[in-house]
This record gives sequence, C-alpha cells and structure tokens, in this order.
Amino acid sequence: MGKLGRIGLGQRAGNDAASGLSRRGFLMAAVGAGVMFGFPAARAAQQFPAAGLPGDGAFEPTIWCAIAPDGTITVNIIRAEMGQHIGTALARIIADEMNADWAHVKINYVDTDPKWGLMVTGGSWSVWMTWDVFRQAGAAARVALTDAGAALLGVPASQCTTRDGMVIAGTKSIGYGDIVARAHPARSFTPDELARLPLKPAADRHLIGNHDLKALDIPAKTNGTAIYGIDARVEGMVYARPRMPPTRYGSRVRSVDDAAARAVKGYQRYLVIEDPSQIVQGWVLAIADTYTAAIRAADLLKVDWTPGETVNVSEKDVIDHGRAQIDRKDGGVMVFDDKGVDSTFAAAASTFSQDYTCASVLHYQLEPTNALAFEKDGIFEIHAGNQWQSLILPSLAKALQRPEKSIVLRSYLLGGGFGRRLNGDYMVPAALAAKALGKPVKLVLTRSDDMQFDSFRSPSIQRIRVAFDANKAITAMEYHAAAGWPTEVMAAAFMEKGADGKPYDQFAIAGGDHWYEVGPLRVRALSNDLANRTFRPGWLRSVSPGWTSWGLESSWDEIAHLQGRDPVQFRLDHLTGAGRNKGEAPNSTGGALRQAAVIRRVAEKAGWGRALPKDTALGIASTFGQERGMPTWVACAAQVHVDRATGIVRCRKLTLVVDAGTIVDPDGARAQTEGAALWGLSMALFEGSEIVGGLPRDRNLDTYTPLRIADVPEMDIEFIASTEKPTGLGEPGTTPIAPAIGNAIFNAVGVRLRHLPIRPADVLRALKEKGSSTV
Repeated sequence: MGKLGRIGLGQRAGNDAASGLSRRGFLMAAVGAGVMFGFPAARAAQQFPAAGLPGDGAFEPTIWCAIAPDGTITVNIIRAEMGQHIGTALARIIADEMNADWAHVKINYVDTDPKWGLMVTGGSWSVWMTWDVFRQAGAAARVALTDAGAALLGVPASQCTTRDGMVIAGTKSIGYGDIVARAHPARSFTPDELARLPLKPAADRHLIGNHDLKALDIPAKTNGTAIYGIDARVEGMVYARPRMPPTRYGSRVRSVDDAAARAVKGYQRYLVIEDPSQIVQGWVLAIADTYTAAIRAADLLKVDWTPGETVNVSEKDVIDHGRAQIDRKDGGVMVFDDKGVDSTFAAAASTFSQDYTCASVLHYQLEPTNALAFEKDGIFEIHAGNQWQSLILPSLAKALQRPEKSIVLRSYLLGGGFGRRLNGDYMVPAALAAKALGKPVKLVLTRSDDMQFDSFRSPSIQRIRVAFDANKAITAMEYHAAAGWPTEVMAAAFMEKGADGKPYDQFAIAGGDHWYEVGPLRVRALSNDLANRTFRPGWLRSVSPGWTSWGLESSWDEIAHLQGRDPVQFRLDHLTGAGRNKGEAPNSTGGALRQAAVIRRVAEKAGWGRALPKDTALGIASTFGQERGMPTWVACAAQVHVDRATGIVRCRKLTLVVDAGTIVDPDGARAQTEGAALWGLSMALFEGSEIVGGLPRDRNLDTYTPLRIADVPEMDIEFIASTEKPTGLGEPGTTPIAPAIGNAIFNAVGVRLRHLPIRPADVLRALKEKGSSTV
C-alpha cells in the first residue's frame, strides 16, 4: 500500500433520518433537515453583501418579510439562486400584495433556522410553491401597516388605502417606514388568520407582471461582489483534488505511489477515502497548500485499483437492458392502468408500436462542483452551492458518523445548477477529508473530474403502442419507459405510488401521463437497475420530459402522418379536456383545453402550412412542461433546414407559446424560457455523451459539444395572458424542442429519427436507407 493515508471511520453512528419513512414522513423530516441552509456569520460570506438586513426596530408581520424604520422592506428568500433571478421574482409577490415601493425592496437569502421549513430549488417549483404563502405574507403586512397607519392619521382603517409604500387617507398619507418608527407595530398572524386575509384582485397588481422593474440581484452578479461556492475560504484551509476511480461504485484502492507527486511544491500528502455512506468509493485525494499544487499532484499519483463490477458496461448495454425490461410483461410500476387496455388491443383493427431512445446527457455547469468543510465549536460546517440541502444531510451524517443536528450547510450562489446540485454528493469527500486532517479542506473538482463524477441524465428507452379501430380512431394506448431512477437512488422515500400501489420515480416518467384522449391508457415506469448500478442517475433540467416528450410527441406526429392527418389538427382532436384531462383548480384549471390553445396559437404565429424552401420545414410539438400536478402548457414550432449532402440540420427559428398562468417576472420568464429552449435545442442536435467502460466518455468541452453561439436560431416567444396560479418556467421550455425538430426533419426530407441527439451521421444514414442521399 505504500505510504497510505487512510481514513478509518468504523461503524455508523448518529441519525439516518431518511430511512423507513413514508413520502409524507420524508417531507416532514425534510422540513427539519431543510433548515440547514444558511451563511457564515461573517458578512463577507453572504451571497449578496450589503443585502439590506432590517436591523433593530424592524417590524416582521410574518417570517417572510420585515419593514425597517427607514422604509426598507426586506424579503426573505429560501430558494437557491443559480442565475434564474428567483429572489427578484419572489420579492415581487410580497411587495405587490403589500403595495410596496419597489425602490425600497431588498432580498435576503436566509440564515439557518428551523422556521424556514423545506428548502429545495428544483422541478420549476419555486414560484409555484411560494405563491400562496407570499401573497398571504404581503397581505398581512398591508393589513397591519394600514391599521397602524390609520391610527397615526386619526382615521378609521376602512377609510385608508395603500400605494407605493404609503397608507393614504384622502389628502393625508404616511410612509411604511414612518409607521414602523412611530407606531412600533407588533401584530402577528396565526395560520388561520393568514388564510382569511383579503388578497388583491389581479387587476390591482402593479409589480407582478410589470416589465419595467429592475432585478434586485443583477448588480452583485455583474460587479463581482456576489459570492459563489468556489469563492468560499477560511484561514488555515488546505486544498484537495480527487484522483477518480475507474468505476463510480465498487472500486477499491490497492496501492498508491506518490513519489512523483512529492516533487510538486506545496503538496502535503494523499488520503484514501473510505465512506460509510458508500457515495464516494475508491477516491484518493491529493492534499496541498494551493489548488494549483493539488491539481498537479493528483495527476502524478499512481493509484492501483480493483474496479467495480460495471467497468465494462456500455451505453448500449444500458439501453438494451431497458429494452429487455420493457419486453417482459411483468415488472415495473403502473402509473396509469385503465381497465380494458389488453382487451382493446386484442380487438384492434391495427396497431402502432415504436421505440424511442435518448443518450446520456451531462450537466457541465460553469462552476465545477466544490465544497469547503471544517469543524468549529462542535458544529461541522460545509460551505457550497446546493439546491437541496435536506437531501444530502442524512448522507453526510452517515459519512461523518455524527448527528444531523451537528452539521450545518452554508449555501452560496450557484455558478450553474441545472439539477446537478440537487445531489450534494461532492460534499462528502470534503467532509471526510476535513475530519481526517482536523483542519479545513477545500475540495474543488476540475472540469474533467466533475464530468466523470456527474450524476448525469440516464440513457433511456420508451416504447409507445397505440391501438386503432377500423376507422383508424385511437382506441387504447400503452407507454413504457425504462431509465435510471435518481429519486430511487437518492431519495427513495420521496417516490410516489402508482396505480398498483408500488413506489416509482415520478421524475423519471412525468410526461408519459399525458393529457390526450386515447381511450384506456397504460403508463408503465421501469427502473433500469443496470443504470442505477453503473452511475448515480441525476435530475437534469427538464427531468424526465427530456425523454418522455421526445417519445410521445414524435410518436404522435408519426401516427398523424401514417394516417394522412395534419399533425396540428390531429393533436387538437385528442385534446378534449374530458374526464381526467379536464384539469383541477388551482394548479391545472382548464386542463387539456389550455394545451390545445397554445398549439393553435403557435401554429398561427409560425405560419403552419405555408410554403417553405426545399429541404426546409416546420415541425410541431406540445407538452405540459413538467408534472400533471403543476402543468405549464408549451407548444413549439421549429423551422429547420436539412443539408442532404452533409446531414447537418440547422434550426433557423423556434416559435414558442407558453401558458404558465400568471407571469410574475416577465424578464425572468422570458430569460428562463429562452435558456430552456436553447438547452432543448442543444440536447436535440449537439449534446450527448456515451457510457464507455462504465463511465461517461466525455471529460471536457472539447469532445462534449453543446450548442455554440453560431447555432442559436431566431426565437419568438409568447406568453398567454392569464390570471391563473403561476406554474414553473425553468424547465418547461426545454421539453417540446427536440420532438419539434425531429418532426420538422421528417417534414423537410422524409426521414424519421428516433434517437437523441440527432447527429449528421444519423441523418445521412437515414437518407441513404430512404434512397435519397444525394442532392
């Protein structure tokens, strides 16, 4: 073993809060665990220095906002900021409801406290989850300040109105800050009182939906004062960089030779990580005075491993395994399983069956994963950017052999998340190294380390079967999807239960439970256990709709063409809004009829049916974005040109129509939708990796080639005016892009592609098979 630095942690001790819980129990436990979200006491470590904390004398009608005597209104934000300007969006909700002056509003990314409850930023949930709570909080502030202001003005509260941070009675008025300074209001509200407060009608809103407001968080991001996880540092810390093992799981270190590494100035030693949580297996860390030294030393370590059992697994193996799972009639979980599916297929005049596949996709966020860990005054602190603090805390407790209550996560701005930082696995080796060395350790992964360690989007396969009667009407449908299940691997207690009572990963099947009327429907979700054993499946922007929308909307188009039907009208004919597809208030009011509306509008905007140049065409696709429980209705028309000589597909224009209910922050909504659509385009034509020897093939952006600026198309985005409850916008724009492009390719040159990403070689192969490979 040589001069081996080994961490021996013995038997597990402490609290494993997530084990054996129901989904409700998991959520309740997560409320407690999720409070570990805060910042170091030092002011310089805040995400936004000088955030305008209220200080002494402030009035806090609820925990969500405070009004200072100088009129400053501070809104407390519990969501992670990763470029989506979520603080600005959420602050609008409270500020609008309390009729605040936007110029006096500040945001504060909160410190650790159990009162904040569950903290998770993902699934496009942030505005949707916060809407009702923040409207009530704003109403509470408005009512309390009106009552106190009325008393100071000497008039009944019923004669007062509020506007721009003032209580107004005829010709008399008083500002919110003066009310706090003079009246010292202290009114609080019970949950029942909050629920009964009058809320403003949509017509009276002045901040929500306002295009002219300045974002609150952009200055710090652009002037260099914002603090990201990679910026965190404390006195006396050392740097660590891992030497990555040959498999994600099961690798064991046989020996380490650091003779060459000892020649690097600043190199101290190496550590072999032994992790009781089993998240990090076979890791060796180079420890050094500087990160540069740690990078160089790690490269020079000679490590001999015994690899894990998946060392020879390929991408094809994973997809073939999923195909075999689908072939078997048993297994999986029935999400929908209507009576009569089998008998309807048996009586069908004809059937359609097709498989659609998607490759592995990496996150490649700008800021590679990193964590700073140390123990201070009996508390183990971990400083990092993270999207789901409650998820990793039980694992950290297991790894460190200490109770969760003695671990605090100090969360920072994220230099890109996209779902990667929902999984905080990168914190574990930093924490174990700090425990072993007894000093602060700053672990930073290089880009290649990060991509190898990524919890990437699983390869997937979907099979869609449709039954028709003698008149070609759809009479039944089956949808099957096999992929790695991130929720099963990382948060099993969070899984939902299917129609058969079995737990399933809802984020690996969302989108398959569509809103089309098809008669009896079966939706089966299958956990690809080979994928789960080979890598750590992760959530990635758009979650499962990254593959479910590809299969579903490609097949819908394919069926329309086989029947000689117009694909737009074919979709509209099956979006009846009847039965379970009628929707439910407040989250999916209108149901499938709202999906039909965005399809009609996008067809009109894009000029569906108009003549286009040779080998150029439009393709249509429509999705409900994310989950049936909080749908964002999206339709996309993609205009593409196919070069028959090279197979290169160029997307010339993307037209999107989106119904996300009330649009809180128009600039943020547009930016989110643009970014999501370009992400979808990237995954459709440019981006995708491959599992080779149990690991992702690509380790940097030289071979992993996402969308480049030169390939960005013209974009036309429209939001449907609505007063319905807002739903998500971070991910839904991703979901219809790939099928719209695939459908456009078929319309342009008559070839159907059923695998993502669509590479030029795939197009040429399809053209050759069709017999039209020349111009």
